[in-house]
Amino acid sequence: MKRILAATAITLLAVSATACGSDDSGDSGGKTKVVFSYWGSDARQKLTESAIAAFEKKNPTIDIEGDFSDWDSYYEKLATKTAAGDAPDVMSIEIRGLAEYAGRATLADLTGKLNTADLDQEVLKAGQIDGKQYAVPTGVNTFPIIVNRATVEKAGEKVPDDTTWNWDDYISISQKVTEKGDGKIWGTEWNVNPAFLQLFAAQRGEQFYKDGRIGMSEQTIKDWWALLQKIVSTKAGPGAAQMLETGTKVDQALLATNASAFGSWWSNQLTALNKGSGQELDLLRMPKAEGATTAGMFLQPAMYYTISSKTEQAEAAQKFVEFLVNDPEAGAILLSDRGLPTNAKVVDAVKDKLTPTDQKVLAFIDSIRSELSPIVIPPKGAMEMEDILKRASDSVLFGKASADDAVKSFLNEANAAISQ
Repeated sequence: MKRILAATAITLLAVSATACGSDDSGDSGGKTKVVFSYWGSDARQKLTESAIAAFEKKNPTIDIEGDFSDWDSYYEKLATKTAAGDAPDVMSIEIRGLAEYAGRATLADLTGKLNTADLDQEVLKAGQIDGKQYAVPTGVNTFPIIVNRATVEKAGEKVPDDTTWNWDDYISISQKVTEKGDGKIWGTEWNVNPAFLQLFAAQRGEQFYKDGRIGMSEQTIKDWWALLQKIVSTKAGPGAAQMLETGTKVDQALLATNASAFGSWWSNQLTALNKGSGQELDLLRMPKAEGATTAGMFLQPAMYYTISSKTEQAEAAQKFVEFLVNDPEAGAILLSDRGLPTNAKVVDAVKDKLTPTDQKVLAFIDSIRSELSPIVIPPKGAMEMEDILKRASDSVLFGKASADDAVKSFLNEANAAISQ
């Protein structure tokens, strides 16, 4: 709901923005002040503060003020500030918000204003709208299956070959792990993340979005719900009520508490999952549908750095963004927290500093790179999609609506959101 309110606030109010940062983004004690907004955990805040300190040491005439929020309140806060004409100079946003913010003239066109020569040019395109560079990816993620091999092997099973396994294989082995888990361990946790549905649809040759509308067929969406229902009915994974309690926070994941053998999380969350479980987890390709030629996996910017179109500190803001994505010192501090760097020189410089977990993610991404689907920037209104999909999915999984009724409601609501 907060993301819906945030998107609505942008739609109704952002056009009234007339200035950025007001007096707070100007000269401060002889220094140029740049406000940088971002979200995350306490760990991310500490890393970011260290990166800011490193930048200020190299640029003593610039003062970076971190504007930190937790995830739940971030967009509501950002939308309010933007609407009031007090947008931060440098803003973190995610891919679902790019078209929304760029379309409201909130973001500066950075084309030709930043040194992006060493960034992955294909990933860089994921920050463009209508050929203009409104955002710079912080790093990249993918959405794999994550496995605790020790849990699988303790159940007397062998982790399948992820280049050939299908959804039936995934459910079968998860079911066996549950059966041998003495009521304490599930074979797999599951979720209704739009990325999961996007992968599932891609295996059928369908796109989540196409021509400004939902590109998936009713049957594909219903089949995805049927897959989740099968996971529950076979006891390969827990029921909807337990998954609702687990939530979407990585520290509450069943994988993080050693209560599951498999699960799907973004690749940059592997470190937190490892830390929570106290074990070394691995990444696998998504299972394929029968006859599918691709697992539908894709790279996605973990998030973006953007600059306000109203900032009065454009030069300093640009210098700060360049530092974050191009400077090996920043890379050595942030490592994979915002996704693995897309600057090849930064990756080479910090490779030895990457943790074994980060090295594992880097190797995995390299191994699947030739199989990846292109990055697709969602249309305006996509910030609401997670909530819309969750409501429709919950109605099916909790038995409150038939799949036929739910899919029509989902498509109507989703298409209305992205047609505004």
